[in-house]
Amino acid sequence: MKKFLSVEWLAVLAGICIIGYILFAKPFIGVADNGDFLRVMGTAGLNYGVPDESYGDRFFGYAHQYFAYDHFFQLLYTSTQIIVVAVARLIGYAVHPSSFDIRVLGALYSLLLLAATYIIVRHNKYKSTLVGVVLTVCLLFMFYDVGYIAYFNSLYGEPVSLVFMLLSTGFGLCLLNQEKPSKLVLWLFFISVFFLTGSKIQNAPVGILFALLGLRFMTLRNNLSWRRLTIGLAASICIISVVMYTAAPKELKNINLYQTVFYGILNDSPDVKGDLEELGLPDHLSVLAGTNYFQTDTAIKQDDPAMKPDFYDRVSHTDILLFYFKHPARLIDKMEYAANNSMSIRPYYLGSYLKQENLPSGTLALSYSGWSQFKNTHMPRSLLSIALFYAAYYAAAIWEYIRRRDRNSRIRTELMMLIGLAGIIGFMVPILGDGQADIGKHLFLFNICYDMMLVVSVVWLVYQLVNLRSLRASVDR
Repeated sequence: MKKFLSVEWLAVLAGICIIGYILFAKPFIGVADNGDFLRVMGTAGLNYGVPDESYGDRFFGYAHQYFAYDHFFQLLYTSTQIIVVAVARLIGYAVHPSSFDIRVLGALYSLLLLAATYIIVRHNKYKSTLVGVVLTVCLLFMFYDVGYIAYFNSLYGEPVSLVFMLLSTGFGLCLLNQEKPSKLVLWLFFISVFFLTGSKIQNAPVGILFALLGLRFMTLRNNLSWRRLTIGLAASICIISVVMYTAAPKELKNINLYQTVFYGILNDSPDVKGDLEELGLPDHLSVLAGTNYFQTDTAIKQDDPAMKPDFYDRVSHTDILLFYFKHPARLIDKMEYAANNSMSIRPYYLGSYLKQENLPSGTLALSYSGWSQFKNTHMPRSLLSIALFYAAYYAAAIWEYIRRRDRNSRIRTELMMLIGLAGIIGFMVPILGDGQADIGKHLFLFNICYDMMLVVSVVWLVYQLVNLRSLRASVDR
């Protein structure tokens, strides 16, 4: 009984209560479809539950609880999200064969989040009840917020990034906490990294970072089979990261290129034709500056056959990187724009409730939204404020790294620094890969990492105070 009164089990119990209240009590809370559901449904064997539903009812305004079963792989969307959704679909079909209840998927994500919470608290409380309690409160307040949790009752890929970023960190801490690290935990670490890396194209570089950190785990055990397994798993993640990017559907790459050029570089450009010339593009495309791929009123249709030789075959993300390298001030402007939209965990234009609730279209659920509302309303929204926070975070991390000489403590610090690097990737890739289109939603990984860095900072400060108090008490004796 005493075992289940530990801080980590109390964290899980509190998490169950919060999740039950948000996701499984009435009224139903989810996130409305902005058009992204179709590629997931077409691959995972689902379809819209109401075939003749109007555009206004299906998109943006209302969440949906029930979906129809359909054939697998009518579309081909490459993402580890498909594995999670397919597992939930199979469970849902066994329980309720007439229609798929999205709450089955929500329950699956919830179990993964609860597991991550348990592992992180258990292996990061530093043998201090106070540190464990503070860590628990931070995790429950931030990552169980409705802004994060409502995504669980949807077909968006954001929950995969959230739960597996936390699980990857948690299993990494677990390996460093074990006297004799187990191969099972090593496998679980790399499996979590695999799901994180493969969930979205923009997460592919994060896999490389975790693979490099994974190589550090070779030193945790002094035997050949452990080292071979670690190298093999790390190399696999690197290969998967590369394959994820190169195997992305051409249509998706074309969308990203369009957004990055016309809704990124050329959006508010001081010299549209000059920029087109520098990119090697014909100047008649200037009529598309400031438009996005999904607009229906563009002077030239995005899928016009002439766009292939005039645009899609002429430009690449390498050209975009070179452009920003030559014009760093333009890149900083885009980063400032992203920073101004970086503190919104949830998309405020997507409704949370079912139409049957008779609430206005687009109504947001605000139950247990303290962190998302505070962050959206009061957190500084500037590139400078983000840079200063990063500078303070890394200054403390480097200080810890220098003063701690033991191997495990140093790898732990490297893991904490990796979170910040993943956040930078989550911040930069949307700018370079999707322009200014729906930038707030595309900064989801950045928000996860930023919030994790805040939790690490608070816990680190509390740990320093606990240590200082213990030191003073020993001196007084």
